[in-house]
Amino acid sequence: MNSLSCHYQDAEDLSAAFPGLGRRVVFMGDETWNDLFPGVFSQALFFPSFNVRDLETVDNGIMKHLYPTMDSDKWDVLITHFLGVDHCGHKHDPYHPEMAKKLTQMDKMIQGLVKRLKNDTLLVVTGDHGMTISGNHGGESELETSVALFLYSPRALFPSAPAEKPEIIPQISLVPTLALLLGLPIPFGNIGEVIAEVFSEIEDSQPRFSALAQASALHLNAQQVSRFLHTYSATAQDLQVQKLHRLQKLFSKASADYQRHRQSPQGAEAALQTVIPELQQFLRGVRAMCIESWARFSLVRMAGGAALLAATCFLCLLVSQWAASPAFYFGPLLKPMASGLSGAMVCAGLLASTGLKLDFVVAGAMAAVGSLLPFLWKAWASWGSRRPLASLLPMPGPVLLLLLLRFAGFFSDSYIITEARVAPFLLISLILLLVARLHWEGRLLPPKLLSMPRLGFLTPTGPPQYSAMHAVGLGVGLLLCIRLAGLFYRCHEETPVCSSSPLLNPLRSTVGGRAKNLWYGACVGALVALLASVRLWLRCYGNLKSPEPPVLFVRWGLPLIGLGTAAYWALASGADEAPPRLRALVSGASVMLPRAVAGLAASGLLLLLWRPVTVLVKATAGAPRARTVVTPFSGPPTSQADLDYVVPQIYRHMQEEFRGRLERTKSQGLLTVAAYQLGSVYSAAVVTALTLLAFPLLLLHAERISLVFLLLFLQSFLLLHLLAAGIPITTPGPFTVPWHAVFAWALTAAQTFYTTGHQPVFSAIQWHAAFVGVSESRDFTWLSAFLVGANTFASHILFAVGCPLLLLWPFLCENQGSRKRRQPPGNEAEARVRPEEEQEPLMEMRLRDAPHHFSAALLQLGLKYLFVLGIQILACALAASILRRHLLVWKVFAPKFIFEAVGFIVSSVGLCLGIALVMRVDGAVSSWFRQLVLTQQKAGEKSSLVYTGAGSSAREAQPHLLPPCSQDLLTSGTSLFYNSRS
Repeated sequence: MNSLSCHYQDAEDLSAAFPGLGRRVVFMGDETWNDLFPGVFSQALFFPSFNVRDLETVDNGIMKHLYPTMDSDKWDVLITHFLGVDHCGHKHDPYHPEMAKKLTQMDKMIQGLVKRLKNDTLLVVTGDHGMTISGNHGGESELETSVALFLYSPRALFPSAPAEKPEIIPQISLVPTLALLLGLPIPFGNIGEVIAEVFSEIEDSQPRFSALAQASALHLNAQQVSRFLHTYSATAQDLQVQKLHRLQKLFSKASADYQRHRQSPQGAEAALQTVIPELQQFLRGVRAMCIESWARFSLVRMAGGAALLAATCFLCLLVSQWAASPAFYFGPLLKPMASGLSGAMVCAGLLASTGLKLDFVVAGAMAAVGSLLPFLWKAWASWGSRRPLASLLPMPGPVLLLLLLRFAGFFSDSYIITEARVAPFLLISLILLLVARLHWEGRLLPPKLLSMPRLGFLTPTGPPQYSAMHAVGLGVGLLLCIRLAGLFYRCHEETPVCSSSPLLNPLRSTVGGRAKNLWYGACVGALVALLASVRLWLRCYGNLKSPEPPVLFVRWGLPLIGLGTAAYWALASGADEAPPRLRALVSGASVMLPRAVAGLAASGLLLLLWRPVTVLVKATAGAPRARTVVTPFSGPPTSQADLDYVVPQIYRHMQEEFRGRLERTKSQGLLTVAAYQLGSVYSAAVVTALTLLAFPLLLLHAERISLVFLLLFLQSFLLLHLLAAGIPITTPGPFTVPWHAVFAWALTAAQTFYTTGHQPVFSAIQWHAAFVGVSESRDFTWLSAFLVGANTFASHILFAVGCPLLLLWPFLCENQGSRKRRQPPGNEAEARVRPEEEQEPLMEMRLRDAPHHFSAALLQLGLKYLFVLGIQILACALAASILRRHLLVWKVFAPKFIFEAVGFIVSSVGLCLGIALVMRVDGAVSSWFRQLVLTQQKAGEKSSLVYTGAGSSAREAQPHLLPPCSQDLLTSGTSLFYNSRS
């Protein structure tokens, strides 16, 4: 008890005092203790603890040496750290039969310890954390932060029987209690309170000695806390002065009373009973004051960070608007940049003149605010001249309303807790609005049936692209996919009455062989359906006929990836049931199969980057004959849309007639080179990349998430078709993706995050992903962290990489709707007679008509997507700042902000990769044309080139003209034609 006078009284923790006082400490269990407390243990048995699927290695290793070590006299403190119960919770859940086996094993272990305890030995059984109903931990829920504390000794410890309702003791109270029981100094930084009941002298018949023992323990504890408080208040000076003085007076009075009554034999027991509450009041007051003071926030930095985020969001919005202008070359950005630099310089000068330390966050905030000044000045001038502010913020009203609702929702803890349900609701609302808007704009029915006048943006902008039943079918399919994906739902930790979907659990936790086999068959079926859907899509657009390496990999590599995934699922779900002699083989295969799948996917991505142009080239003798169907005369044009349609036909017809006359004067032995699948060359590369990314990410999730991946791929394709119906194709540009499409894509990404079993809380992180393809060696710690991050943010990765599809898909859908759209009423019979003469669409080759507009459209799309994501992280940052004293700030608002911030970073990287892939394809297409033309020139003969957008065979090719930018590559001796046949 009087060991505080030794030179170890300033020790920061108990472990630092053991060696100096000659305590022999023996440890058995988790090898993490070796990293935390090196050189502390006189004897140690460390076991690998990284593999949470291993329930036996650590526990069996401890049990083998525990009882022999106890029976020996070679220890003063024996520490054991069992991991079987913790690993069982991660692998299964608290209610799985395996958990009952582990708990039974722990009960028998404790019974064996109790039988071997000596009278001077204390047994302490506790845990380092709790467990949720799903078996995880890491959050701040009561189930995760509450653990049992069991103290036992053959000699009586407590003066009376324990209460029926267990007492709640702060975890920090265990440190001073164990220190005094072991005769060690209480760590200097401790603010915990000793458990006074443990220091009762039960064997002594005089109550005075029991009260004196408790008061002495509390007085030693209070002396240590008072020294810490004095040292800390002199250094930090952030404690409340009035409370500090009041607590110091309370300690002085209690200490004086203790010293006086300790020396007085008469009436000391009653007097000491009054001193004990005073010391406890002092200790609890200090703890409350420190906790309140240490929860400090820098309002200046918080405001600076919010200003920086807001400025970035507005800058993305402004640049996305300016990018659509023909003369955009980053010129308009010079004013905000100069203004922001001036603001940073002014801030630095003010801080330097006042002698304050330069804070980079504050300087960045001033630069951000300064960069907004030109925009604010323009807005003020616009307001003064009564010009509409809509020109500065060109966002449709419904989309702006939904965005503001989502922005305001992040300030509500109820919204964040139930966002997994709210995000699909907002997405469904937006889908219904899109279908209704297509009808109001006259894109679903023939124009003659839409004679009602419309207001504002509901005025028809062009001819119908889809039938009403087609659009309604897309909407119904989307709603069905969203509802089915909602079945895979994980409850937030703040909704205790909620039950998470059992479909999120891995198959190995399924009880019953028949049910496990049925679910395994369903998962493999979803895998096959996903592969077949991608191959069918590529075949539909003709990209599967190319002999290029990426296409060959799609034909043969993707089935191998699917086979490896299915084999890994089979091993992972039945590893516990494998015979003992085969468990080593199963364990090795479970590590190698995910690596093989990831290696194949990486090889496919490298092949795609190397040869991204998936075309089929054929050379034939004889010049192609080109014809274009001109719509028969049905009256004078009645609208601008009719003029936009008829005039290009007349031009093409005249051009082809003139070319035909030239060809008739030439020889008939020209060499014709036909190139197929160029009409979908960009989207084919993006879809292939997404498929190759999806399979490794799927391996990191539970098996039944494959059903969600299938639904979400189908939902994304349906959403792209529905969005494409409302995006007009302007030739030769500019090309623009509307705001409602970007917002719908971001909402789908948020929905995918939740339907894959995630929640923005640490306890919902799927830690099992850390062990997919990773051996038990600790050399792969960073790899495991990367795998957990990829599992958590898989939706952000896929939708960010696939974001360019919002720009490409309307041109891709031109292949489906252009011919029907261009057929006038009453000419269906003639169209059936001459199908070979139909005008084929240019599809994605229209983007090559204006390379500047194409690049600007990609930049604009990326900035719009970052703006929507930036608004979300700005709302989360403001909510966490404003509600910093909220009861749920560390359970709801702060974790949500962290997840949104990391998700924004991951999405930004994925978006850059997706846009870079499209630009790589565009550069490869240009190089392909240039190389082909040079090859023909070296041949020294007159030749022509035909290329098709989605041809299924060379015999179906009908030649048409390439976009002007491609014609510029040719010399006078070469003819270049275009065709697309679906």
